[in-house]
Amino acid sequence: MRKIKAKRTKGVNGKTLIVAVDIGMVTHTGYYRCPDGTDVRAFEFFNNGRGFQTFWERISQAMRTHDLKDVVVGFESTGPYAEPLVHYLRKRPVRLVQVNPMHTKRLKELQGNSPNKTDRKDPKVIADIIELGHALTLVVPEGAAAELRRLTQARERESQRRTALFNQLQHLVFIVFPEFLQEMKDIKTKSAQYLLKHHPTPPSIVESGVQALSLILRKISRGQLGIERAQALVEAARGSVGIQQGGEGIRYEIKHIVDVIETSERFIADVEQKMSDHLKQIPYSRSILSIKGIGEVTAAGLIGEVGDFHQFRTISEINKLAGLDLFEISSGAHKGKRRISKRGRPLIRKLLFFAALNVVRRDGILHEPYQKYLQRGMLKMKALVAIARRLLGIIFALVRNHSEYVKGYTQTQNLLKEAA
Repeated sequence: MRKIKAKRTKGVNGKTLIVAVDIGMVTHTGYYRCPDGTDVRAFEFFNNGRGFQTFWERISQAMRTHDLKDVVVGFESTGPYAEPLVHYLRKRPVRLVQVNPMHTKRLKELQGNSPNKTDRKDPKVIADIIELGHALTLVVPEGAAAELRRLTQARERESQRRTALFNQLQHLVFIVFPEFLQEMKDIKTKSAQYLLKHHPTPPSIVESGVQALSLILRKISRGQLGIERAQALVEAARGSVGIQQGGEGIRYEIKHIVDVIETSERFIADVEQKMSDHLKQIPYSRSILSIKGIGEVTAAGLIGEVGDFHQFRTISEINKLAGLDLFEISSGAHKGKRRISKRGRPLIRKLLFFAALNVVRRDGILHEPYQKYLQRGMLKMKALVAIARRLLGIIFALVRNHSEYVKGYTQTQNLLKEAA
């Protein structure tokens, strides 16, 4: 069986100028090399429009001087500081590629057998990797996909910030009213947040009384909580061991944190609505949404992080982008275990993992394969990763074929063949 590998840049020909850039926040370090080995000393240019123009003029002059036809520009795929330069170069007749930072780190030690790292050494190493053909094609999202990437990342950052706020809130509540966490169980519910905002301490809970508290809980929880929970809270408040000294400052901070959490949740809801709006502008999103267990947020996040599924020829390329490509370390009689590399975009893996949790449920589309993995003795976490890889393959196939998911399609086709 032919092994399919991720698409790499083809070896440069005799008319290609190799350009490498080491990315920085204020200044970049550029370097170029001609096919005959002629190169230039690494030079710096500012990360602004004037610096980009200077950089491009030097590249254009080198191409004219050495009578070269093509130019390939590569850099490490790290951080946001390369984005202005990428968008500037996309309007120029160049081929953009990216280099795995791990490759740069390992190859640079071959030069002089030294781990020395400098801004002038790195671009030369990047150029070596490009010349060897180990750079990967850069896919830059455009239009709605670009908006989805920004919105997905904004949602992820805000979600992480909200999680940190909940942790901070829980620590403060434990100081003034530790029994609250035992009675309300989940501090993230609307009912818990309302009580912490208006009645954060045991005395305020006792002062409210069972009847008033039960009416509040019934209204906020939409009937799920009532008199029993109110009684439990009042009894816990009467016997609370929460501190009394310095409680005023903690109560003030608790209210502030709850206000910030509410603002954060409104922001996330607005972002998700915008993601839904932009998702409708991408025709092949219907193919992804046809899979039971994948919602709009997951579909939008995958499209934003991948950029454009149509830019990839094989599933192996996308697996590598997501860091879901497999590797093992074996030597002699030792047979290593296969693991995912995790050298890709972590948010893709996170989105696929949570989607895998949905599709392996009892009525999920991949419930049976998941159970087979478990029966073979595979650990649950490893089985879920295998399902995530399989799910990504299904998504890629649906987008490639402009089709929608049909549950039981394989079984139906087999029955039709048998009937024929």
